Amino acid sequence: MARYALRRVLQAMPLLLGITLGIFLLIRLVPGGPLSAYEGNPDVTPQDLARLRQQLGLDAPLPVQYVRWLGRLGRGDLGWSLVSHRPVTSMIGERLGNTAYLMGLALVLTFAIALPAGIISARRQYSWFDHAVTTMSFAGFSMPTFWSGLLAILVFSVWLRWLPAGGMYTVGEAFSLADLLRHLVLPLGILTLFSAARYTRYLRASMLEVLGQDYIATARAKGIGTRRIILHHLLPNSLIPVVTVVGLQFGGLIGGAVVTETVFNYPGLGRLTVDSIFARDYPVVQGAILFAALAFMLINVLTDLLYAYLDPRIRYGGA
Repeated sequence: MARYALRRVLQAMPLLLGITLGIFLLIRLVPGGPLSAYEGNPDVTPQDLARLRQQLGLDAPLPVQYVRWLGRLGRGDLGWSLVSHRPVTSMIGERLGNTAYLMGLALVLTFAIALPAGIISARRQYSWFDHAVTTMSFAGFSMPTFWSGLLAILVFSVWLRWLPAGGMYTVGEAFSLADLLRHLVLPLGILTLFSAARYTRYLRASMLEVLGQDYIATARAKGIGTRRIILHHLLPNSLIPVVTVVGLQFGGLIGGAVVTETVFNYPGLGRLTVDSIFARDYPVVQGAILFAALAFMLINVLTDLLYAYLDPRIRYGGA
């Protein structure tokens, strides 16, 4: 297993190099350029722009700029923000914990909802519960994240005034766990709804397929209890397609977090990325996109390793 993990990491290196090249070229080719925030400012003279271009290395050819950027990446240096004049690494580190907290809780709640809903829906196919779960899943699929977020703000913050409309804590008040949880309810609820609707459908379909297998009928014929069949036979084999979907759609979860953080003004990495895009703070945008790509690659490697845990029949050559 360790050899396989190492081999997967080494195989991902060319892909990572291609991602860095794509991000670098994308940022350089967008209209305006990295110094567009300073252009048109009467306090910034052409000489100041030329000096900034030289200090940032923008006067060098693109291949030279790319090699220099890779060298800084190798040292863990993502550059400095053009707006706040702070290290990009520090800015990402400050927001990363908030995003990880939000996404982690969303994943826990997603599977806490999707697993029992999918299992019961599959075991009681075409029952009222199955129809209710199917209807709610389709509703969750159909509603865009930003629309659901705005609707939730309108209902629970504007009309009912039960929950705050955004942020992570109440400005001017001492920190408290209750205040933090109140601010988390809406963004966490929307992100969980978005994910649970999807995975419930996948798990239900996967479990219906496994329920028709011969080894399930054999286990029942041997008198094995329903709970043991579900935990030791049905659920592990049903989770393999779901794990695949989770790994492949991790980028979608990140995208949902970006939209959710923007709608609810949540101080996470997604909000930082959107603000940096509008401010044309290209070093921050580069660093945030690169970090999201690295997280996506890591999740896919962990997904492959999780296969062997869920299904002992899976073996990796040289593992």
